[in-house]
Amino acid sequence: MSDRRITALALAALLALGSGASALHAQGSQQKRMTTCNSAANARHLMGSERRDFMRSCLSGPGHRQAKLTAQQRKMRTCNAAANAKGLKGAERKRYMSTCLKRD
Repeated sequence: MSDRRITALALAALLALGSGASALHAQGSQQKRMTTCNSAANARHLMGSERRDFMRSCLSGPGHRQAKLTAQQRKMRTCNAAANAKGLKGAERKRYMSTCLKRD
């Protein structure tokens, strides 16, 4: 084999390895997003079509929507959604929110 041919083969091999590493990184990123979205759906006690719609919007966004929120804001949003789903109002809602927000 000539030196040019060996160099071309080596370059092709490096390019193939680089694109494979990029694909692995993208897959890992998508798996992290799936885990995060799944946890958020569980925290909101979503089921059926509501869960499917939430997961679709969470996974398809350019960035994770809740990444910009503080930890307290995410907790407040999750507790609020759960209180709404349970139909809590008045003093009962206030007690639930207080308990929910104090959880780790």
